[in-house]
Amino acid sequence: MFRKIWIVGLAMMLSACSSTSVTRYQVEEPEHFPVLHAVGYAIVDVQPGPSKAEKVLQALRASKLDAYRELTEQVYGQSLQGATTLRDAVQTNNQLQASVDGMVRGARVVRSYPLDNMYATELELDTRVLFDLYKLQGAL
Repeated sequence: MFRKIWIVGLAMMLSACSSTSVTRYQVEEPEHFPVLHAVGYAIVDVQPGPSKAEKVLQALRASKLDAYRELTEQVYGQSLQGATTLRDAVQTNNQLQASVDGMVRGARVVRSYPLDNMYATELELDTRVLFDLYKLQGAL
């Protein structure tokens, strides 16, 4: 009799631990969708290339990537890692690394223009477009 109660109790405990239910959350559309802005810069003279025109083209591309990096920071944040080394209570080494990781969809180039010896690119991301893209993919 005790063995049957023990087996039934064990079976109930094991079945209570396993669950096949999935919780789904409903995402509500926010009242306000901000528009994010980012500007990227690149120096023309330091770009690789045999001619001035090719250096300008490389700077244009680099400024666009820099703007996307800044926009990604606004959407996903920035990861920072730091380390400081002390010897006899005197700082001997100080390091800081920053990285950004993410995918930005729906951004558009507002304008690209020369600025002295640099090239600048302005991007914007309407978060309503971002919300709609995720809805279309079924992620929301």
